[in-house]
Amino acid sequence: MPRLILFNKPFGVLCQFSGSGEVLTLADFIPVPGVYPAGRLDRDSEGLLLLTDDGALQHRLSHPRHKTWKTYWVQVEREPDAAALERLRIGLDLQDGLTLPARVRPLAEPALWPRDPPIRFRESVPTRWLEISIREGRNRQVRRMTAALGHPTLRLVRVAVGRWSLGSLQPGEWTSLDSRARSETPAAARKARRIR
Repeated sequence: MPRLILFNKPFGVLCQFSGSGEVLTLADFIPVPGVYPAGRLDRDSEGLLLLTDDGALQHRLSHPRHKTWKTYWVQVEREPDAAALERLRIGLDLQDGLTLPARVRPLAEPALWPRDPPIRFRESVPTRWLEISIREGRNRQVRRMTAALGHPTLRLVRVAVGRWSLGSLQPGEWTSLDSRARSETPAAARKARRIR
C-alpha cells in the first residue's frame, strides 16, 4: 500500500531533502526514506505538504492536469472589496496567462500558531484573511494573484490538498496515513510525529 505523509511545513523550510545545512529541509523533520513531496510550498509559505512513495499518486496530486483543489488561508494587506474578490472568482490575467476560477471567501482571523519570524505589522495598514482555493500549481500563484489586485500576501498557510487537511498538526509535526499508521493507537501515532 502506498505511504502518504501529511506534514505541517514551518516557515523557512525548503521542500527538498538535500541542502547545504544552512537552511532547514524536509530531512530535518521527516526521517522516512523513499518519500517525496507531491507538490511544493515556497520557503516562505507554511502548512500542509503531502509526501508519498507512490509515483502515480505523487503525479496525480501535483500535476496541473488533474486539477486537485488546494485551499489556503491568506493574510493580505488592506481589505479587498467585492470587485476584487470577484476577479479572483472569474480568473486573473497574470504574466503566464489567465488563471482558472478560484473559490474565495473572507475569513475571520484563524487561530494559528505564531509565525517565526512574525509578519511585519503596520498600524496604519489593516490586514484581512481570505480563504482561497485553486486547482492549478503555478509558481507562487496565490501570492501573484493577490498582488495583482493590489493586496500583497503577508502570510500564506495551506490547509488542505484534495480530501486531506492539516487538521491539528502543528508546525514540524507529521503523521503517516499508510496501513501501519491506521493500526496504531492515537497515542502511538502522536509519538510517531517528529516535533522540531
